Formats: sequence, C-alpha cells, structure tokens
Amino acid sequence: EGIASETPCSKNRLEKTSPSVAKGKMKKIYQKLYFQVVVGISLGVAIGFFHPDFGVQFKPLGDAFITLIKMMIAPVIFVTVVIGIAKMGNMREVGRVGVKALIYFEVVSTLALVVGLIVVNLYRPGAGINADVSSLDPSSVSAYANGAKAAGAVDFLLGIIPNSIVDAFAKGEVLPVLLFSILFGLALAHLGDKGKRLVGILDEFAHGLFGVVGIIMKLAPVGAFGAMAFTIGKYGIDTMLPLGKLMFSVYTTCLFFVFIVLGLIAKASGFSLWKFLKY
Repeated sequence: EGIASETPCSKNRLEKTSPSVAKGKMKKIYQKLYFQVVVGISLGVAIGFFHPDFGVQFKPLGDAFITLIKMMIAPVIFVTVVIGIAKMGNMREVGRVGVKALIYFEVVSTLALVVGLIVVNLYRPGAGINADVSSLDPSSVSAYANGAKAAGAVDFLLGIIPNSIVDAFAKGEVLPVLLFSILFGLALAHLGDKGKRLVGILDEFAHGLFGVVGIIMKLAPVGAFGAMAFTIGKYGIDTMLPLGKLMFSVYTTCLFFVFIVLGLIAKASGFSLWKFLKY
C-alpha cells in the first residue's frame, strides 16, 4: 500500500482494476445515446412481437419524435444561412461563393442520387416486406404524389416564393425558408456595421436552437421504441429482415459516398478527408 501510494504507475494500475472505476465506466455506457436507442429498439421489438395489439398503440411516440425533429428544420436553416451570409460581409465574395456552392450542390446531389439508386437496386431492401400494400393508407403520401405530378419547372420556381414569411415557417417548407434566409442574410451583409448587432443576436439564438435539438435527441430512444413496437406489432417479426437490409443499404451508401465521392472531392481540393474527419 505504501509503494502504491508513492508510485503513480502503481496507483494507475490499481485504479484500472478497481470495481468502483469499472462501475463508473459501465454507467458511462448507459448514458450514451446510441446505447439507449439500441435498448429502445430492443424493447419495441419485444413488445411488438409478444403483444402486437399493445405494440401498435405506441405509434404516436415515433410520430411525435419525427414531428419534433421537423419542427426544428426551418428555424435552424434560417439562422445558419443568415449568419453564414451576413458574416461574410463582402457582397462580391458572397456571390462568388454562392454560385460555386450552388453548382457543387447540384453536381454532388446528382451523384448522391445515382449512388442511392444503384444501391437500392442491388439490395432491394423493400422486397419481401411483410406488409399488404392494399391495406396501406394512400392518403399519407398523396400530397407528395400530387405535388410531384403538378410541379413543372415554372410551378417549381414559383413555389419557392412563399405567400408570406410566416407562411413559409408555418408550413415548414425548406425552399421558401431558404429563399427568405438568403435574402435576409444579403440584406444584413449589405447593412455592414449596422447589422452586426442583429447578427450577434441571431448567433446567440442559433446556440439556443441547437440546444433544443440536443434536448429533442435525448428522446430518440423513446421515438425508436414507439416506431419499432408499432412496426413489429402491425407487420410482424418477419419485417426485421427487410428493415435490416434497409439499414445495411443506408450505411453502405453513406460509407461509399463519404469515403469515395467526398474523398475524391477532398483530394481534388488539396486536403485529406480522413484527417478532416479525425479533426
């Protein structure tokens, strides 16, 4: 004991083997969000499997979590874009970067769509799902289907312009919010020093918004539990295989896109993607 108290190395070894230290590490694992989500999914699957009728009743939990996430999209886009443009200051620089960003967005988004289409046709994650298509409610996707049919090039461009600022945020439509955010950011950048105070307020507001996002993400285990309890309760345990294929497809697509597509873009831009990700 005397030697251990005098020798830092010995003390470290004792701490590593101490039951209290090991217990503390286990507590840290329980506090991790990903672990809590896995537990929520597991409990949802169990309840949906053993008590299907009871599991279906938890659907509102999953819906509520998704709605909470959607609630934050418009304000986060607004403050992020406005602050980014306003802090650049130089209008010519804003225009130059904006054009490059638009071209980059279009090209890389097209590559992302191509990669997604290739992966989904290779793995076909929806094939064999234990669900009767005729029993599904078509009204849940009718708005998207009708919108896609009606939207021509002119309709699409006009649809970006909101009827009012409040209307854009109330409906949570991304493009109208983005348009107003760009215009507002340009206006603040044009004001120069006069607009710095408002930019500072929006910056603080952004920190508050991301704090809200952090709070909402703590509810992810509850949302995952509700979604899985409903899915397994309504469509059966056989649904796990297509869901597993779907998640495998998602991770395959993400890894390929990040390390191949973005990796090549990073290399062409003169920096290491791996070093950037580590940073």
